Amino acid sequence: MTATGEQTTTSAGEEMHALVERLYPLCRSITGDGVRATLDIIGEYVPLQVHEVPTGTQVLDWTVPQEWNIRDAYVADAAGNRVVDFAASSLHVLGYSVPVSATMPLAELREHLHTLPDHPNWVPYRTSYYKPEWGFCLAQETLDAMPDGDYEVCVDSTLADGHLTYAEHVVPGQVPDEVIVSCHVCHPSLANDNLAGIAVATFLARALAEQTPYYTYRFIFAPGTIGAITWLARNAERVERVKHGLVLACAGDSGDLTYKQSRRGDAEIDRVMRHILDASERPHHVNEFTPYGYDERQFCSPGFNLGVGSISRTPYAGYPEYHTSADNPDFVSPGAMADTLAVCREAFGVLDRNRRYVNLSPYGEPQLGRRGLYDALGGRSDTKQAQMAMLWVLSLSDGEHSLLDVAERSGLPFGAVAGAADALHGAGLIKA
Repeated sequence: MTATGEQTTTSAGEEMHALVERLYPLCRSITGDGVRATLDIIGEYVPLQVHEVPTGTQVLDWTVPQEWNIRDAYVADAAGNRVVDFAASSLHVLGYSVPVSATMPLAELREHLHTLPDHPNWVPYRTSYYKPEWGFCLAQETLDAMPDGDYEVCVDSTLADGHLTYAEHVVPGQVPDEVIVSCHVCHPSLANDNLAGIAVATFLARALAEQTPYYTYRFIFAPGTIGAITWLARNAERVERVKHGLVLACAGDSGDLTYKQSRRGDAEIDRVMRHILDASERPHHVNEFTPYGYDERQFCSPGFNLGVGSISRTPYAGYPEYHTSADNPDFVSPGAMADTLAVCREAFGVLDRNRRYVNLSPYGEPQLGRRGLYDALGGRSDTKQAQMAMLWVLSLSDGEHSLLDVAERSGLPFGAVAGAADALHGAGLIKA
């Protein structure tokens, strides 16, 4: 990478981290004003088409739930001191808590309190989306310091008919076939899961908009599970346009990059990610598909069976800070997010350039020297690699093998193979 490229990557990493910090205080859930506020901020970076889907709408086997909004919540001691305060962190309230205003003894209140005894100074993230409940999350050390007695309990929330909100950003391509990029926008005050994914998706969209990609890229910012299901239900008739896809999650921690394959396992995106991760020599992991995780499981469900994988650093539930207050902006780094962004850009670069060619001079090896192709290689440090790439492209340009096939079979980097194809195409030796 050039010095300019390094500066650009560093700058993007810092900007992404600043976006994470800006979004962090907002109370998000699967519905509500927190999601809208989040999308408003993302919309300052890339234009969004926002969709509002009414409560009660049937979406595949699910129904859009009631909308949840919260203004305040606390547990106060006899002196009126707030020992648990939603204003201090949105994690302090059980997500989707129904309204409550009561005074009760600690013994009764304990049934509604959630802690992490193994990490006594962390606050857990808990929800109750589809079962009416209320509760608070707090540090175990806070609970241990609470004396017996009566406590005032308040959850000033509403759970009423409204809407589920999601948004899309489309980068037009040369063809209508689509690559989808999905990230979930429902988690409150969790930096890695998934504000880092939102930030990487946003800056990936900005980067693609600076070029004219081959595919059309559709970015989906939606609440987890119900959001992806809603998108699929509303786009079922056009989902055949989706040729590839990535789900972005946990994109900013210090762990190795991890790619989770699509359900198909041999989708083009799976092969691309395996190739570029291996070629990059980054420490990484490639995992088989499982029907648990993030929204890749919705896109890969049998009825759709889309070629959608998932890219993360440490996978969900794979780090102690997962779903706790320790997943804060200090837990994610500009460098890690920049690295995730770089891999996504490289993957999409391969998808965009992966073509099948036909050799127009297939009887014997064409004379490359008289076409100036060997001369063009003179003095290059990678002359041998470039020469071999040309020979491999000519050998496998039979209309059946893609450039990725050539790269995999030859063991050459995709960039070298694509460069050779460009040169041969320019010389009139192959055609797409």
